Amino acid sequence: MNSVVSMSYTPSNATLVRAAPLLIGLLLGGCITPHSAPPKERALENPADLGLSGAPAPVAGSEWWSAYQDPQLDRLMRAALADNPTLAQSLARVREAQAEAAAVHSASWPQVSYDAAESRERISAHDPIPAPYGGSDQWLGHQGFNLSWDLDFWGHQAALVRQANTRSEAAALDSAGARLAIAGALVRSYLELNRVYALDDVARRAEQQRNEISAITQRRFKAGLDTSVELREAEGSVADSQVDVTQIEGERDRAVHLLAALAGQGAKTYERIERPALRSDTVLAIPSSLPFDLLGRRPDVLAARTRIYAARAGVDAAKAAFYPDINLLAFAGTSGVRLDNLFHGTSRTYGIGPSVHLPIFDAGRLRANYRGSVADVDLAVSTYNQTVLEAVRQTADQITDIDALDAGIRKQQRALDSAEDAFRLATERYRAGLTTYLTVLTTETEVLSERRQRVELLSARDIARVTLLIAVGGDFRMQPTLASTTPSH
Repeated sequence: MNSVVSMSYTPSNATLVRAAPLLIGLLLGGCITPHSAPPKERALENPADLGLSGAPAPVAGSEWWSAYQDPQLDRLMRAALADNPTLAQSLARVREAQAEAAAVHSASWPQVSYDAAESRERISAHDPIPAPYGGSDQWLGHQGFNLSWDLDFWGHQAALVRQANTRSEAAALDSAGARLAIAGALVRSYLELNRVYALDDVARRAEQQRNEISAITQRRFKAGLDTSVELREAEGSVADSQVDVTQIEGERDRAVHLLAALAGQGAKTYERIERPALRSDTVLAIPSSLPFDLLGRRPDVLAARTRIYAARAGVDAAKAAFYPDINLLAFAGTSGVRLDNLFHGTSRTYGIGPSVHLPIFDAGRLRANYRGSVADVDLAVSTYNQTVLEAVRQTADQITDIDALDAGIRKQQRALDSAEDAFRLATERYRAGLTTYLTVLTTETEVLSERRQRVELLSARDIARVTLLIAVGGDFRMQPTLASTTPSH
């Protein structure tokens, strides 16, 4: 851009002369302008397009896990939410983001500083300084207050403040998501421990039954009704059941170790974790279909959407950087030759006026920053869309799993009842000498399989219900923030 500015320096033009730097800045402001396409990505936010057509998700209590009425679970949860390293890290990130937002916001206000300096210098004899100072060594000093205020005509600083605030918001939402994830993981781990204890019950019951059958077989062997083959098979089945019990005990110990780690506790906690005392009829507040308000319930979705705001504020800041940076500068203090003159009233000095900084040639740095900020928006929107689709998938999967598990449990109960009856009849007939040991062994294998399957199905349904509760946001409550507004495309 070429421009010619000419004027005569007469008293009538004094105001125009003083304003010349500002006018030139405005004229040159168009020399460097952003040349980049706007963000391309579109956020997925129409609930109908995502299949979210059900009723709003039920609201869970702030301590939803207390519905299980298990004091040990409540105690472990308090420890997890107080001492968990993952949660401590997320809270530290929140404090860091809040401090950054406060630092950026402070730059919007006038900045005042005090400077003082004193140096021993040789004053040239040719300087326009009269004797006795000219040609001598003297102390030269100044001291005073300085004021600088970015007037932010183009909204650059305001955009940076919005960006910092929304990043702080996103960090707070991440922390809420971490708290919810920790609570869900601990409850699922606790349900897993409950499952292992139930399997241990099945294994010990099987051991007891096999001991009884072994005793029957010994009596039949002594009576000549069975051979040593049946006797050895019966004794071997007892040993197999004991192996099952030992393996389940190891699985139980590993579940205890995981539970203690999630609670932020060490090995000293292992021996204090006892068998869960959960209410088996506990019903959590969960939806039966994809809730219409899913996108406003999950902290991870809200955090991703808030980061779109932060990225868009970054675009505004990058665009404003192309325009003149206008500051108000002022100073007041004293300066003088020799230290004793520095504090005389006649040594005072002061001034006030505008300062203009205008980028004219920067080898493409500003345009590159602008293109990068536009790419950040596209990345934030893409991340948000991925988070939304994953949230919908997770919720739909858990609803499907719960429906399938409910149906499977009803059908499996009938199979278990039949297997129990068959095993009872086979045992009675074997005791009476009306059937062989092979029949007893076959029916026992079937009943054990059904008992284990029953435990697995019930546990899987309980865990799926907790997972669904977390998938729809659990006990998270959305606070009125910037993220509560739909981001523009």
